[in-house]
Amino acid sequence: MADDAAPSDGVGFTFDGHAIRATRGVSLLQAWIGAGLPLTENVGCLGQGVCGACRVLVRRPGERLASTALACEMLAEEGMQVAFIDHFPARRAHGYDLQLLTDSWTAIEQIGAVFPEAKHCRHCGGCDHACPKGIEVQRMVDLAVMGQTDAAAGLFDHCVLCDLCVAACPEHIDPAHLGQFVRRMRASLTLRPSDLIMRLHEIREGRQPIDFDAPGANPPPAESVA
Repeated sequence: MADDAAPSDGVGFTFDGHAIRATRGVSLLQAWIGAGLPLTENVGCLGQGVCGACRVLVRRPGERLASTALACEMLAEEGMQVAFIDHFPARRAHGYDLQLLTDSWTAIEQIGAVFPEAKHCRHCGGCDHACPKGIEVQRMVDLAVMGQTDAAAGLFDHCVLCDLCVAACPEHIDPAHLGQFVRRMRASLTLRPSDLIMRLHEIREGRQPIDFDAPGANPPPAESVA
């Protein structure tokens, strides 16, 4: 909410240089929207953003170091200093063909070929500290290197691909993309749910039409920051 609209018991903090006063108990993203600030590509899943795009640095009063968080989950607090973090893409393309992921006997070789940096993890813990979802990123990397793809994939079920672990890794392992790879590998080696298979057949046969012009299917682009 803007300063003149927020209740007296609200919280005041700074967000990307904007002084905001918001209702107590709202998330940082809700406070941003409530202040009338525009959504942009790197703000979040609303507008034209994607899940994981609302990554922020947060420093509370009295704290020396800032921590990472997701603006949609972190609640606004009095005196916070908050800044959006830009996108950190993978440092190189990780090419692989899911159609070839058919044999778990070769999992170690496949992971080593696509992510050769993974075996050089120095166990610094930077990825774990950077992850706003509390995922055991370093353990996932270790399990993937050992070929334990099912266990590694399970650790990354809640990953939103914010790529903060990518930015934190000094060995350029790109852990978020390794996590996505092992999840895809697990899916390719698992029997698909029967209802999913039936739905795909219905779509191919035209019995489950997709209306790309349905109301709300093509929202107007959000205004960019001036």
